[in-house]
Amino acid sequence: MDFNDETAFDKDQIKTILKDCVEETLGQHTYEHAKVGQWINDVCEKSTKKLIALSKPFKYVVTCVIVQRNGAGLHTAASCFWDSANDGSASFR
Repeated sequence: MDFNDETAFDKDQIKTILKDCVEETLGQHTYEHAKVGQWINDVCEKSTKKLIALSKPFKYVVTCVIVQRNGAGLHTAASCFWDSANDGSASFR
């Protein structure tokens, strides 16, 4: 597949989409354990829809973790095998 600027993975564009979806879903809400499941579903669904709307030749994997800020640590890791010239990843924290 021939990639150009229109079909390239734009990390900044993806990060903006993720940020907008998180802020749209969470706004100024404080942590409520009972709502976390729905918030996670909403963030993932909104993000996926907006990414698909870009009509780029990518498969997307969207994950969301919401934790309460109480001093506890959170460690995550990811491993990927891809064509670094055409593929990429983005995250928003």
